[in-house]
Amino acid sequence: MLKDNLVMLRNIHGFSQEAIAEKIGISRQAYAKWESGATVPDIEKCSLLAEVYGTTIDSLVRTEPVEGVGMIPPAPKGKNIWGSAAVNDRGQIVIPKGARERFGLTGGQRLVVLSDENGIALIPEEAFMSSMRAVMEKCREETE
Repeated sequence: MLKDNLVMLRNIHGFSQEAIAEKIGISRQAYAKWESGATVPDIEKCSLLAEVYGTTIDSLVRTEPVEGVGMIPPAPKGKNIWGSAAVNDRGQIVIPKGARERFGLTGGQRLVVLSDENGIALIPEEAFMSSMRAVMEKCREETE
């Protein structure tokens, strides 16, 4: 798990083993042993690695398969990769169970669909409306 994540993250970020080793204060050979699985870093080095790669220690040491994709790299800190969802002929999708549980989504709940040029976001309607009310209130206060 850890060794696979180290290889993926290093390649995603475009670093050499030597560059990463220098950033965390070890030899290239020591880092290469982590990537091969021959040894593992101590918790302090894991913390430094997580910082360099912009993820968490927990994400660094876990590997999660995504159905239809395979193994994916750890998500950036504060972000999640829940998996993929297929759109059926009627335009319906099933949100992965982990995401539904994390956000308390239940059948019949309404979501607001937002997007930009990079993709789509789904936000529970009540959270979106609460944010919009707060923005509108702030606008009213500023015009008074």
